[in-house]
Amino acid sequence: ERLAINVSGMRYETHLRTLAQFPDSLLGDPRRRSRYFDPIRNELFLDRNRACFDAILYFYQSGGRLRRPANIPLDIFMDELIFYELGEEIMNRFKEDEGFPKEEVSQLPTNEIQRKLWMLFEHPESSSGARIIAIISVMVIVVSILIFCLETLPDFRIEKDTREGQMHRHPSQPRNVSENVSPPTSVFQDPFFIVETICICWFSFELIMRFTCSPSKMSFFKDVMNIIDFGAILPYFVTLGTELAKDNDTSPTTSLAIIRVIRLVRVFRIFKLSRHSKGLQILGQTLRASMRELGLLIFFLFIGVILFSSAIYFAEADHNNTAFISIPHAFWWAVVTMTTVGYGDMYPQTVWGKLVGSMCAIAGVLTISLPVPVIVSNFSYFYHRETECEDRTEYTHVKTSLWDNEDEEREEQEEREEGDRCPENYYPVEGICSPLNGTLLGGLCTGQNREGNMHQREPLVTQV
Repeated sequence: ERLAINVSGMRYETHLRTLAQFPDSLLGDPRRRSRYFDPIRNELFLDRNRACFDAILYFYQSGGRLRRPANIPLDIFMDELIFYELGEEIMNRFKEDEGFPKEEVSQLPTNEIQRKLWMLFEHPESSSGARIIAIISVMVIVVSILIFCLETLPDFRIEKDTREGQMHRHPSQPRNVSENVSPPTSVFQDPFFIVETICICWFSFELIMRFTCSPSKMSFFKDVMNIIDFGAILPYFVTLGTELAKDNDTSPTTSLAIIRVIRLVRVFRIFKLSRHSKGLQILGQTLRASMRELGLLIFFLFIGVILFSSAIYFAEADHNNTAFISIPHAFWWAVVTMTTVGYGDMYPQTVWGKLVGSMCAIAGVLTISLPVPVIVSNFSYFYHRETECEDRTEYTHVKTSLWDNEDEEREEQEEREEGDRCPENYYPVEGICSPLNGTLLGGLCTGQNREGNMHQREPLVTQV
């Protein structure tokens, strides 16, 4: 036995046993699909996306293979899957094929107090208090980064450099007590250090609270965000230990260069914002998914640098006072030329050198432009996936007071009539409004007569 399905003017015919493979879906359940049956043409009418229905019908015919058409956006196809009610298992399998991360059930502490504190510090969307703590955390991160940048201004850096030079002076160098230079103030009197201490107190308190209330200590240490949080507070304690060692007249064992490198780690606190920023999370997912393209880009640039630095060296070898004294010295010029930066600190002066430079610039544009569209496509995919599929808005149907009672009585009557009918071969005539499937006006045409049918033109027929 065959069933005709009209999808926006295209008519399909398939066996009922094909649809019956998935009885819990819209088309597989005779009772649910009867709402869209047109008794005049003896067919189901679905005012839905035709290209998506091709994939849906292939799903039934192949026994469960679901493939999204290449020209259909992800959000539109997800809406069609929801309409056809394929089931939660099929939806989860499709999301996995599309690259959606598996939704892991978040573990919660067994203790009631720890559970509340964990939700307060780890899940900002759980309550208004958690959102306030998240806002405070973001503000502290911004202040910390701002202090890190401001203390490098020349007016504030002179005193810091003087103090660090005094602190890291070699022990064998005698101190000249007759120097007229005033002794540098302690770091504990530095207002930047005081603000930094307040920020570190908040970071430490937040980290300790989340570690204490975490349901799994091993999972806590494996989380990258927690490693970033720990690395954000480490430079402060290294600096604090160095200052205390200096005050105790202990010979410093750490060089000034190492101290500055450790202090540079403070700038990575900006990655703490990714805990509260969807944009940074999308950027991280894009880079992780584009590692192959980034590797190709670096490999192409490496080949171009080797070729053009060698060519520019031999092209400029006979010129006096040339900047290209060796091939390794020409690596910098090749990199800034291929990336179209062109600082102008090194430039060719001969005709052959300028020709090589022109070819290097053109090759650089072509080399960079090849993998970039793939990376942009990955970013667009993750962006639309986050904004259009996971963050769906739920709408509540609001009935008008004019037809509230009438609609409720008709729905109850239709439910009673459908319960008495055979769901396999009988399709109700009353309450059908095929041209208005899924629209707000669908409930207004339960009394539509046969003359009100709107598909008068002959549809296309496709037998499958």
